Amino acid sequence: MSLDPAAALELGTVRVVGTGLLGASVGLGLSASGARVLLADVSPTALALARDVGAGVPDPGTEPVDLVVVAAPPDVTAAVVADELKAHPDAVVTDVASVKAGVLAALTASGADLRAYVGSHPMAGRERSGAVAARGDLFLGRPWVLSPAPGGDAAAMAVVRRLALALGAVPLAMPASEHDEAVALVSHLPQVAASLVAARLRHAPDAAVALAGQGLRDVTRIAASDPALWAQILAANAGPVTAVLEQVRDDLDRVLAALRAIAAETPDADAVGARGDVAHAIADGNLGRERIPGKHGGVPARYAVVTVVIPDEPGALGTVFADIAAAGTNVEELALEHAPGRAVGLLEVSVLPAAREHLEAALTASGWHVVA
Repeated sequence: MSLDPAAALELGTVRVVGTGLLGASVGLGLSASGARVLLADVSPTALALARDVGAGVPDPGTEPVDLVVVAAPPDVTAAVVADELKAHPDAVVTDVASVKAGVLAALTASGADLRAYVGSHPMAGRERSGAVAARGDLFLGRPWVLSPAPGGDAAAMAVVRRLALALGAVPLAMPASEHDEAVALVSHLPQVAASLVAARLRHAPDAAVALAGQGLRDVTRIAASDPALWAQILAANAGPVTAVLEQVRDDLDRVLAALRAIAAETPDADAVGARGDVAHAIADGNLGRERIPGKHGGVPARYAVVTVVIPDEPGALGTVFADIAAAGTNVEELALEHAPGRAVGLLEVSVLPAAREHLEAALTASGWHVVA
């Protein structure tokens, strides 16, 4: 996927309300394609920063607009959308809030004319926030959910779909309630889980934290997210998030019961079935992970991992990647883990199984130490 300048220009003049990470990224992507982007924000500082990074120009309030993108905090999204629908009756209005049913319910209750409104949610983000973290390519290849209001105009839906395509995203239509249940599982649950695991480290002994490896980094990566923003998101989607957390709690209770039984084992009292319960929990995780879409969508291929020891010095990564390219091997996924106390790292390169032996031989011939 790539940015689509033609689709961006077809949008006409776009007003972006809210210049945080998502709003500024929308502005950067559209501006890079030559679209006219007008910015609005209640914070003069945030507005000036978004302008300075190239997301657009401050809205003078005198130009007609064709599309309004509301990128306001979740707890005020509905109110801002309602105001924009009134202020720009000839424009299509969308929002990019991460929860859709609550916004739609509030708009419906307000009596707003929703024919030109389409709720949307780009499934993209970063741990950092604000315009300084914005990227014009943030949405490339990412799903962009479209949740039209009942009775909404098909033409409005087409405009928001064009917005997603202009930014290189993959538009997907989904009812608001279905969207909220889906993101509770694939987005909101991981955030809570990562934060809870990371919270166990607050008072952990230094010696224990020093043993942390890539597994802990992977699990806790998104724990660096903005607490205030996530408090709003989780509150706005409290029902679906509660339901999925209760399911996880039930699974956790079963694992706890099994481990307690194993811990209480004696030569005369074996915890029959307990180890099976633990194994089933891990096996179910294997099956679930296999359903996560691969880099080209759909069910991912099973990859082979080639692990290479690389020196922790400038240019090392570039050199090893050049050697991988020279071997004619495509990298599917990668991870880099530093060895504590040593000036080396372990580069894990995922490749198609048929390419593993060839790549290991090529890298060894180039002087790299490949971990068996």
